[in-house]
Amino acid sequence: MKVKRALISVSDKTGIVDFAKCLHAMGVEIVSTGGTMKTLKENGIPVMYVSEITGFPEIMDGRVKTLNPYVHGGILAIRDNEEHIKAMQQHGIQGIDLVVVNLYPFRQTVAKPDVTLEDAVENIDIGGPAMIRASAKNFKFVTVIVNPARYEQVLAELADSGETTAATRMALAKEAFDHTSSYDAAITQYLSSQLGEGQFPATLHLIYDKVQDLRYGENPHQQAAFYRDAYGNAGGIANACQLHGKELSFNNIVDLEAAYAIAAEFDSPAAVIIKHTNPCGAACANTLSEAYEKAYQADTVSAFGGIIGLNQCVDRETAEKISSLFVEAVIAPAYSDEALEILQQKKNIRLLSADLPRAGQTRYDIKKISGGLLIQEADTYDPERNCIQVVTKRQPTEAEWQEMLFAWKVVKHVKSNAIVVSAAGQTIGVGAGQMNRVGSAAIALEQAGEKAKGGIMASDAFFPFGDTVEAAAKAGITAIIQPGGSVRDEESIAMADRHGIAMVFTGARHFKH
Repeated sequence: MKVKRALISVSDKTGIVDFAKCLHAMGVEIVSTGGTMKTLKENGIPVMYVSEITGFPEIMDGRVKTLNPYVHGGILAIRDNEEHIKAMQQHGIQGIDLVVVNLYPFRQTVAKPDVTLEDAVENIDIGGPAMIRASAKNFKFVTVIVNPARYEQVLAELADSGETTAATRMALAKEAFDHTSSYDAAITQYLSSQLGEGQFPATLHLIYDKVQDLRYGENPHQQAAFYRDAYGNAGGIANACQLHGKELSFNNIVDLEAAYAIAAEFDSPAAVIIKHTNPCGAACANTLSEAYEKAYQADTVSAFGGIIGLNQCVDRETAEKISSLFVEAVIAPAYSDEALEILQQKKNIRLLSADLPRAGQTRYDIKKISGGLLIQEADTYDPERNCIQVVTKRQPTEAEWQEMLFAWKVVKHVKSNAIVVSAAGQTIGVGAGQMNRVGSAAIALEQAGEKAKGGIMASDAFFPFGDTVEAAAKAGITAIIQPGGSVRDEESIAMADRHGIAMVFTGARHFKH
């Protein structure tokens, strides 16, 4: 169908003036409403007010203006249906061939910290979704545009033949329904929050915007894409700014998330090196440079090709140390000019900056299963020291307390079964993802070697038997932090007492599957 008449009514006026000028130059009659009509007229574009079509003024502060048979009849009429054409002729309805509409800025409105319920409700668009859905339904004859990025494509097709292709109309219709469905989901989410409904609603609406297509997924034969939570906070990996380096891969993004999550646990300068989502090295120190050096020395073999997470601005000294190692990516809150200059000498290293994720910013943890989803609260549990129970005869020293609290923050992010051995604010052994806890402990203690003497051990879940405590004692561990809660806790406590180990129970586990 040749495009003869277009209805334009947009909140996002990006590019609309140039688009409308081109339509007018092609002989397309333009119908518009309120603010859009004012913008077009101010730019010298002839435009017909929608009330001239409907024979009815805008009323109720503009709430009612396009909900009219002269608008929707012109959009919905099936142009090769004789009865529809007869009805149009009988009632004087003229066809509308192109509908350019995007909706009131509801998301942006409710994102404001001082938004009122009244403001939110006024930004619930009614006429816009109705026109979009009507146009999308009738895509066989009508072209609908909700995204300014499509203007150029549509203009090119109109310039070529005076109409859009069937494939384009269907693609734009699909995009239109995406637009309205996410809009409705946003309203549902907001009203649910106002009603104080349970955090796990009867119907779960997830709204994510595509950031980019990725080269591939975990493996080259898997296609993949990266999406951002439409209602996410400004921090975290999804909102990171890439300052340098190659395009991020699927696995890069997963590992960056793991690295930054651990680094953000600490207030003092901290560095984390990740391989396959587990920390091969994590450390805290008085300076970021020292923390990085300790994290690297924790496992110099595994650090090669790793992902680095830092919780402070990267300075020159830290950058110089990082630059001596092959690293896939680095993420930090910021970089000094000197640090950037040093690291950018490495052509392929990916450098990202992002606000640190903080406890409470990520409310949910979602896992996909066949045919559904599992959703849970994010694991933000971080017990105060006075809530942790000492269960052995020997009390931990102050140094042991500090070390246990450090390792407890790290072990939370290691795949279960998880064991972390640390000393002087540095992981010296990490056992991850084994089928039994003794196996994880054996890996961590073997990696720690002689450094384990005088160190501490952290476990993400309780010891079902005393054997792990016995292995720790043989390696020279002096203190253990674990959740407790086993029916055989007394066996572990007795084993710790026998070897003079101080052991504390947190009362909560940190499984990570």
